[in-house]
Amino acid sequence: KKRSPSDFLKSVLGRPVQVKLNSGIEYRGILACLDGYLNIAMEQTEEYVDGQLQAKYGDCFIRGNN
Repeated sequence: KKRSPSDFLKSVLGRPVQVKLNSGIEYRGILACLDGYLNIAMEQTEEYVDGQLQAKYGDCFIRGNN
């Protein structure tokens, strides 16, 4: 059976993920939840710019159109 991208994302809930935005900024953390618009909530999140750690967040919300 072929899996959709949302099926894959649901399979990694609660696991470490990396999300790279169109701007090049990367977020690494634990995937807490997502919705049908691919809005993403992460926990224990770190923000990287040009590969360098810039900030740490407890929780992070990323809009799906990024």
